[in-house]
Amino acid sequence: MIRTMNRPLTICSDACERARQVMSVLRLTVIHPALRGGVFSGVLAFTVATPALSAPAPINSEFSDDQVLLTLPDLSATQPSDIRTAEQLAAQVKTHLQQARSDGDPRFLGYAQRLLQDWPAERMTDRLRVLRATLWQSLHRFDDARADLNLVLASDGDSRNQIQALLTLANLEIVQGRYESALAACSLLEKLYPGLIAASCQAQVLARTGQAGAAYKDLKSLAQQDQYRNNITAMLWVEGTLADIAAQLGQPEAERHWRKVLALDPNDLYSRTQLADWLIQAERYNQAIALTEGYNDVDSLAVLRAIALQVTGSEQAKDLVETLHERFSEARWRGNLLHQRDYARFLLDLKQQPDEALKYARGNWQDQREPMDTRLLLRTANASGDADVANSTNEWLATINQRDARYPEVRP
Repeated sequence: MIRTMNRPLTICSDACERARQVMSVLRLTVIHPALRGGVFSGVLAFTVATPALSAPAPINSEFSDDQVLLTLPDLSATQPSDIRTAEQLAAQVKTHLQQARSDGDPRFLGYAQRLLQDWPAERMTDRLRVLRATLWQSLHRFDDARADLNLVLASDGDSRNQIQALLTLANLEIVQGRYESALAACSLLEKLYPGLIAASCQAQVLARTGQAGAAYKDLKSLAQQDQYRNNITAMLWVEGTLADIAAQLGQPEAERHWRKVLALDPNDLYSRTQLADWLIQAERYNQAIALTEGYNDVDSLAVLRAIALQVTGSEQAKDLVETLHERFSEARWRGNLLHQRDYARFLLDLKQQPDEALKYARGNWQDQREPMDTRLLLRTANASGDADVANSTNEWLATINQRDARYPEVRP
């Protein structure tokens, strides 16, 4: 790791310095990270680029010369000139994507993007296209992701790449609420790779389209078969899916499933975020605080932690809210608001600004329609008194027959 020390000309705050380093070192355009459960779990929310709206928070220049301002990853092994083969590139890109997933750090998405951008188009392979599609999905470039995945699916290459392409495509379609396309991808996956992962894929789609009870029962029964007990990867999928469906049904078993996932993979930020939100809804604030300890750099978890701290009257709440305010302000000033859903939640629950929150919740929902996104849109619409948004959202839910115990005024 590289430790950046303060010098007399270093005047940025931590967040400002972090942004400057990313933009200058990586030569990237605006980045919009988005990682979620399933194919690539994690909880940074899908976002869209927003125009520059305000100046950043005041810059802090009071540092000692030997103070560590920021710890940067060691990029010595990630230079494009060091990568000679497609296999080497795929391994390095995969490492960056996994690091982004486990740390919630969007810089690693930037490193992966840089490597792929520098790779000649004529040397792209199916494996690289699947990895790039995963990156595009994480950066909210859904059409680009679909294009890469469809190229892989249309090829006669390695079936392993086609399986991963189907898995990624199904995940993408589920995230966007395109359930017919998602079910089609899940069905093809079942033919190529039958088992718990394909069953989880199908169960998630069925649960979102009016069959949550049956989907939960069938998937749980399948997971109890002896042949799957030692398949850790498959069990991670199943437990995460069962947790999501149980929460949709309002069943307390959701917590048990999420905790199983975290016991197997503590770095699953998606499940950690879902469980923290579940605990807050249940007014178990101290447990939410414990679950989010040490995750202030992950926006989704930091916002939830701030909510729990504020409700309990903790002295830590003020500092964390101020940190989040500065972080979001700087992102808006740069025109690069990374986590639009988290910002809407921040405005609604921590700043009590429902009208402003609704703008960002609506923008987020245009592209991402996970239950957490839908619930937030309904809450902000209700809080701001916008009946049109609430009605149109409920009409969409009725059209796809989606019910969720977590939605305001909607019950399974």
